[in-house]
Amino acid sequence: MRVAALISGGVDSAVAVHRLVEQGHDVHLFYIRIGRDDDSGDCSYEEDIEMCQLIAARYHLPLEVVPLHEEYWEHVMNYALQTVKEGRTPNPDMMCNLIIKFGFFEQRWGHEFDVTASGHYASTEVDDRGYKWLTTAPDPVKDQTDFLARITYDQLKHIIFPIGDLPKSEVRRIAAEVRLPNAQRRDSQGICFLGKINYNDFLRRHLGERPGKIVELATGKVLGTHRGYWFHTIGQRKGLGLSGGPWFVIDKDVHDNVIYVAGGYGAEQQYGNTLHITETRFITLDPWEGKLCVAEPVMFKNRHTPEFMPARLTRLDNPGEYVIESERKVQGIAPGQFAVLYDSQCHRCLGSGVITGRTADNIPTPSSTPIWTAE
Repeated sequence: MRVAALISGGVDSAVAVHRLVEQGHDVHLFYIRIGRDDDSGDCSYEEDIEMCQLIAARYHLPLEVVPLHEEYWEHVMNYALQTVKEGRTPNPDMMCNLIIKFGFFEQRWGHEFDVTASGHYASTEVDDRGYKWLTTAPDPVKDQTDFLARITYDQLKHIIFPIGDLPKSEVRRIAAEVRLPNAQRRDSQGICFLGKINYNDFLRRHLGERPGKIVELATGKVLGTHRGYWFHTIGQRKGLGLSGGPWFVIDKDVHDNVIYVAGGYGAEQQYGNTLHITETRFITLDPWEGKLCVAEPVMFKNRHTPEFMPARLTRLDNPGEYVIESERKVQGIAPGQFAVLYDSQCHRCLGSGVITGRTADNIPTPSSTPIWTAE
């Protein structure tokens, strides 16, 4: 099988390449360059490419560096900056997978191969009807299906995950056993395009600073100042510079540049049970196609975490609009983030929707008739 293998310079993609070679596939390596040469980002791509070249030489494989930095800036970085300016919380990694890795790359290079291989911690399965599903990895801490929950079915059909059945510890063990040059290389952290640049420094470069008030929501008391609402997200605890905490960001007034906070780990204002989502997309199939979809059992995540939350899902009248009613309180429900939906066994990743931040008292009640009827 001819495989286009995405390689980053990290140990995960290197072990993925090792397994593909061991399985006898015809492998062609691709490094997607998304960092610019200017100061808009620092992806340390030269070090990454050098590591990729070592892996390519080790297995006598062709390596191609493909430039997608302009596309990344236009479609991912601009999305992230615009979302932050609107007072919401972006997820650039999800958009990178959708638009760059399995979007532009597939359109220009990947489609020429039988499959595209990625070093993500995720798996797939095919049901008895022939439909392919995105499924979770056995390592719950490393599972990355939440970062893949925005991809399309056509993209999923062309992807394989060679290390998706392995825990991280086994990936490290294999890398050490076969003496890969990056066996001990540290995992990358944070947003992919930033490299060594601090996230707040990145925001400061592009959005500047604008001093504003930090206000206690319950009392209206001004507790301090901040340098711009875009430096803060709902649910944030660190970096507020307030004494007598802990303090959590509860809300933001974008127009007046005010951050509202609540004190204490038990502050009720930082918790909620209802998540209203829009732009909901199912990767493979809508499990409730043609049904009313009221209080259907699901599991979900609203951030990258090993924990799945049990909930009930209800479809509203507008296409793509749903309500998630969590059985447990959810901390820091941040508008702009994605709620990722799973089946009740935490096995299949069904899809995702954008959290709006609307509260239970201003979410419409679903109609008593199905929104869509099966063909």
